[in-house]
Amino acid sequence: MAQLILFNKPYGVLTRFTDPHGRSTLKDYIPIPHVYPAGRLDRDSEGLLLLTDDGALASALTRPGGRFPKVYWAQVEGLPDEAACARLSEGIVLDGRKTRTARVEPLPEPALWPREPPIRTRRHIPTSWLAITLSEGRNRQVRRMTAAVGHPTLRLVRYAVGPYTLADLPSGIWRAHTVAA
Repeated sequence: MAQLILFNKPYGVLTRFTDPHGRSTLKDYIPIPHVYPAGRLDRDSEGLLLLTDDGALASALTRPGGRFPKVYWAQVEGLPDEAACARLSEGIVLDGRKTRTARVEPLPEPALWPREPPIRTRRHIPTSWLAITLSEGRNRQVRRMTAAVGHPTLRLVRYAVGPYTLADLPSGIWRAHTVAA
């Protein structure tokens, strides 16, 4: 049986267990030995991070185009129109390669925990939320995609990886699952 940990990673936490600079890491939250992140979330992103003690499970969870699409909730600057959403859905060229197609839908502002520090706000520039479902995970992909269509990401929360979600999992809290190998 493989161990699977669902962790709601707070903003500012590194997706590793050590840091020579003394920044907050997974060790500050998860006291379980021999589990490792299946993928990563940038320090300035929040939300669902999966950790496991099983290499085959980690590989399955992170395989591009696999059974585990990732759902991100992105608060973006401005109000993306249908054309911007269509461009995001069809794929954006990043580093000379087009991203895989994605599902992009407007999202009502979700009821989330407060972020510390709060995102910057501008009185005359509105923000909106998008649900973006990806089947690949390139470096800072959502942020780079939304910026490419003129709507920079201000806050990014990974809500789901396949069937695993943040439902009922507060920021900074983890929950263990046992998965048949």
